[in-house]
Amino acid sequence: MKYVKWLFVVLFFVFPGCEESTTVPKEPESTFIEVRAADISFLPIIRNAGTQFKNASGEVKDVLTILKEAGCNTIRLRLWHSPETAHSGLDEVEAFTEELRDFGFDIWLTVHYSDTWADPGTQTKPEAWKDLSFADLKDSVYNYTHKIVTLLNPEYIQIGNEINGGLLWPDGQIDNRSNFIELLKEGSKAVRDASASTKIMMHYAGITRADWFYNELKIYAVDDDVIALSYYPRWHEKSLDVVRNSLTGLANNFDKDIILAETGYPFTLGWNDWTNNLVGLTDHLINGYPATEKGQHDFIMQLRKIMHDTPRGLGLAYWAPEWVAYKGEEATDGSPWENMALFDFNFQVLDAMEVFKDE
Repeated sequence: MKYVKWLFVVLFFVFPGCEESTTVPKEPESTFIEVRAADISFLPIIRNAGTQFKNASGEVKDVLTILKEAGCNTIRLRLWHSPETAHSGLDEVEAFTEELRDFGFDIWLTVHYSDTWADPGTQTKPEAWKDLSFADLKDSVYNYTHKIVTLLNPEYIQIGNEINGGLLWPDGQIDNRSNFIELLKEGSKAVRDASASTKIMMHYAGITRADWFYNELKIYAVDDDVIALSYYPRWHEKSLDVVRNSLTGLANNFDKDIILAETGYPFTLGWNDWTNNLVGLTDHLINGYPATEKGQHDFIMQLRKIMHDTPRGLGLAYWAPEWVAYKGEEATDGSPWENMALFDFNFQVLDAMEVFKDE
């Protein structure tokens, strides 16, 4: 036994620490994504209200500074043709784009081809185009798209927003396949003629039937570069495994870059004003991701990992992280998105801002 004892002593001094098992902490797994975007189209009007945002340390800072310091590298902006107010019109978007360029952000334009919101349920033509013949409508799409690309030179541009049912209704409804495709092609041609570098996105809302939609574009030889999808558990798929498999299938089947153009998740089901929130029930959530600050963080980081793992996955855009209750606690026309923002009810940054990290 004494030999065993001396052997232990020798081992102890020759290999310090061998008396107990130690584990070297692993480096965090990289989930790098190329495009780390935020759609902050509401920011100009929120700034005008005098809203003050705070970073994680509680310091008052501009949203652009907070996003840049977090690692965000791309800003997505909606563009309306002739809105009732100046908000999201070309003049506002042009001025905002110049400021964003000074911060070093890439620009991603979402062209609605409407004077207001365009989405799967509404694709209203601009008032200025409502009486045009189809031939003139195509010319207008080309000329307008060429103008904004020449003026703003975005890195990315969407030909329409959430065009599941087409665009520029009734002429461009998807059931009228020929018209729908011709309008898309006019938009794409205008981009190619105006810029050799701008990437063209076609934007579909949801996961279900996305393969059918992009296959139609492929059959009719629509010229685009990126598959862009909206994904919200409230309206779309509840299983992240289905999301992962669907994204991989789309990337492989169409051999294109793919991106989540819109997403978001609540950090609470509470309210900070008197405006009804769009996401406010437990049925709107995914199991395992509660409406808490940690739940929001874990959800968006899991989506980031899914995009990292997806073949040709470019990244994602968080929609309206700045849309806080900027009109006050009793506003009935305030923000229906306050609980989905990346700032808490004191307008201080949340942990989910980590989704933009540059690593």
